[in-house]
Amino acid sequence: MDKTKIEKALAKIRVGLQQDGGDIELVGIEKDIVKVRLKGACAGCPMSQMTLANFVEAELKKEVPEIKRVQAV
Repeated sequence: MDKTKIEKALAKIRVGLQQDGGDIELVGIEKDIVKVRLKGACAGCPMSQMTLANFVEAELKKEVPEIKRVQAV
């Protein structure tokens, strides 16, 4: 899987998260699973799982279709 494409997609996602005081970091890639860490306001937010599934994972899959799942660590 192309780490550069994933980092570019995360840069776009990061802009949206930073508007709400959050951030995201790529932790690793295992086969077709991307592992990320939500930071800042996102780290303790009760809505973070929805953000991860409905925003982060959806946007990453648009940019890098071979991704099967995004997992917060």
